[in-house]
Amino acid sequence: MQNILVVEDDPSLLDLYRMELEDEGYKIFCCRDGEEALETAKGNPVDLVVLDIRINKMEGLEVLKELKSIRKDLPVILNTAYSTYKLDFASWMADAYIVKSSKLDELKLKIKELLKLE
Repeated sequence: MQNILVVEDDPSLLDLYRMELEDEGYKIFCCRDGEEALETAKGNPVDLVVLDIRINKMEGLEVLKELKSIRKDLPVILNTAYSTYKLDFASWMADAYIVKSSKLDELKLKIKELLKLE
């Protein structure tokens, strides 16, 4: 079973991601802010991170930088409502950039691709 860390400060979206991804067979670690995300990533066997950019306690791009310094090969998907961050050089460290949608098909496909499950 693959372990995914989902970092999202909106509780309803966090629940949606957890339910949808658990239905896909993943074990999900949920965090609502950047500091909690880093602690979870350090203390658990995480295979992939789905990271919102606008989160509490730490900017998502800062969390991305820290995650990559902890483990360079950890796949990180930036999942945001703002397409403009794609132009930010710091976002280029991510393995994928997805603009949030009510349908999670694109996110699920990208997770499978990055975890090499296809």
